[in-house]
Amino acid sequence: MSVRSAGLLLYRRGAQSQPEFWIAHMGGPFWARKDAAAWSIPKGEYTADEDALAAARREFTEEMGTAPPDAGYFPLGSFRQASGKVVTVFAAEADFRPERVVSNTFELEWPKGSGVVRSYPEIDDAAWCGEAEARRKLVRGQLPVLDALLAHLRDVGWAAPSQM
Repeated sequence: MSVRSAGLLLYRRGAQSQPEFWIAHMGGPFWARKDAAAWSIPKGEYTADEDALAAARREFTEEMGTAPPDAGYFPLGSFRQASGKVVTVFAAEADFRPERVVSNTFELEWPKGSGVVRSYPEIDDAAWCGEAEARRKLVRGQLPVLDALLAHLRDVGWAAPSQM
């Protein structure tokens, strides 16, 4: 059975009504000093008996240090990652503006083999990004999530298709 993960992708209207997306830079030494393909939607694992949206909201809160905004979340779909993990994503339009991002942490021996265990934030930064920047920053396996949201926005007439 594959690992399940659930996440939230917030979007808002940016300059010239272009969509912007709330994404987060992964923490820890592997992602330090990396920007391209080092960002993700806020997400995390959940069990088969747990509601995916509730899990996505919980994981967002853990990674941002702030509860997700009350908004009209809708399912974007489930997306298989290269690792085999399946990420179920929900999206909503919201102008999320936390005072700061304070993520939960994980422990890792670093440098590997050193015997030194350190604590690192799961997320060390988060920001609103336009489409081109989000495409550059998101890990490759999450680009289909972005594509699904953009297709949804075109379908509902959120912005003229020529603007996306």
